[in-house]
Amino acid sequence: MDAKTLARIGAIAFVAAAITATVIELTRKEERSEVTPARQEQVRASDPLQDELFRCQSLGEAGPRDPACLRAWAESRRRFLMRRTKPSTSPSGASRPTSETRGEGAAPSGE
Repeated sequence: MDAKTLARIGAIAFVAAAITATVIELTRKEERSEVTPARQEQVRASDPLQDELFRCQSLGEAGPRDPACLRAWAESRRRFLMRRTKPSTSPSGASRPTSETRGEGAAPSGE
């Protein structure tokens, strides 16, 4: 066989495989998982702030103009950027201050 015939056979095989994969994908039934809503319910039950953040997310473009959403986002930022208050338990950490205890890398507070 010459190279031209071999290339044609390869191209035909590739197209046939692509068509077969497409047909299989289009005929496959979608299995929708209910994992995401269940997880959201668990988060909502544990933290009212998360419930408010989900509500603000659903508002879309009106969210940044809602005062309750602005308060919720500020509280979320405060929790995220909150300084860790646990002391170091390692003996080497007790002798020298860490960046957490010195305040390096912490967000400036508005106080």
